[in-house]
Amino acid sequence: MVNILYTLGTGVFEEAKYSPGKLDAQDIHVRAVMTGVCRSDIAMMNGDFGPLPIAMQGHEGLAQVMAVGSGVSGVQPGDYVATRGEPAYADEYHVKPEQWVVVPEADPKWILEPVACGVNCVLQAKHAIDTMYAQIRNNTPLSSLVEPWVVRSPRAVIIGSGFLAKIVLQTFRILHPEISVDVIGSSNEEWFGDNGASLLIDFDGTYDIVVDLKEDDRVFNTDCINENALVIMATEKPEGIDTTLANMLWKAVTMIFPSPRAPTFYKAMVLSKTWIEDGSLTVDNFWDRSYNRTTEWQQAFEDANNRVGNYGRGYIQWD
Repeated sequence: MVNILYTLGTGVFEEAKYSPGKLDAQDIHVRAVMTGVCRSDIAMMNGDFGPLPIAMQGHEGLAQVMAVGSGVSGVQPGDYVATRGEPAYADEYHVKPEQWVVVPEADPKWILEPVACGVNCVLQAKHAIDTMYAQIRNNTPLSSLVEPWVVRSPRAVIIGSGFLAKIVLQTFRILHPEISVDVIGSSNEEWFGDNGASLLIDFDGTYDIVVDLKEDDRVFNTDCINENALVIMATEKPEGIDTTLANMLWKAVTMIFPSPRAPTFYKAMVLSKTWIEDGSLTVDNFWDRSYNRTTEWQQAFEDANNRVGNYGRGYIQWD
């Protein structure tokens, strides 16, 4: 038995005993090294999603391999892996195939799950971005185009300027450098300026792509969305969506909900590692708060909940 942190949506995280159980042939057994405190953990802790059917136990893991199943290759005891999915707040746990990626070292920049969430915002929508707009926006048959977007480059807007917005902007620059991207927000102004994206306080014209990262009840003003636009809804909306569905229907808006449960997410994990290694994607200084697992785990959730003092991203670290 090992220790685990969990919440049932009652306003707190608690500590309990946990047994990982038998190791299946395709699984690996790991010990926790670091686990990111996700904003969805806090939302679930606070009951924003109602009573939880199961305990939430952390999903942004960085761990060291202790054992591998008989059918596992490509990893060995002693390696470090980024993991995704429950129960990353356990001292030790099993990880299934395509839930882990080998990483070079025990450094918070290799907590890949939240990075992959940003990458997947664009990756999961890539087919729509690559093929849909050339035909719809320009009334030009796709069969007559050599490349998508040859008639007019689309405009995108990211609503939010935190951790995920930084990743989404960089992913657009890697996968779709032809797309002009605005960012609406009030934080990290210097970072976005250094990366060629001045922060706006409101929409500047109309857009073909909207990436919504804000948790509040303002989702977007449909007057700023072009016909046949793509909306990437990448956040929980506990207060509901303040928009007119009839207007979205009239404008033929397509909505995509990027999710760690989507088939593209493992690829997003792998790409995150590759791009961090080759310098295409920077996550330097994204993780700004570390909490000791033994003495500070309660403070980790309290700070993430209150978000005081220019709070960025926090993680719990095991001894």
